[in-house]
Amino acid sequence: MPFRLTVEGFSEGADIPRRFTCDGQDLPPALHWEGEPSQTKSFALIMDDPDAPGRTWNHWLVWDIPAQVHSLPESRERASLAKSGTNDFGRSGYGGPCPPKGGGAHRYFFRLFALDIATVGLPEGARRPALEKALQRHAIAETEFMGRYERR
Repeated sequence: MPFRLTVEGFSEGADIPRRFTCDGQDLPPALHWEGEPSQTKSFALIMDDPDAPGRTWNHWLVWDIPAQVHSLPESRERASLAKSGTNDFGRSGYGGPCPPKGGGAHRYFFRLFALDIATVGLPEGARRPALEKALQRHAIAETEFMGRYERR
């Protein structure tokens, strides 16, 4: 079985429902995964928008998700077993899609990494460059899921 990520509430490549965005409840969607390599010791997640003006915008950074965990719930509550990074909104945790009005649809990628270490050694609130450095050394598999959102 291939390493696979699914997101509840919308299909791959489809529009992201309003409740998961800044125009709605700004809730993170429930995520489920399976098929990771047998040597996986933890998972890390990056959600970003490569279509943001000027640069890729980071919406959600999570790491040290234990290998026995295969889902994150639709909830404002942070996963207590994992660590969260500081997103580009300047806060820890999830920040939903919020593209400029009238700027067209943006793509939002949920990227899940299987890691060969149990903890990446980063403190709560770390930023993406530090997480990416750890991922370069320890990612053994990656899967992604993409959704779209447009503010009108």
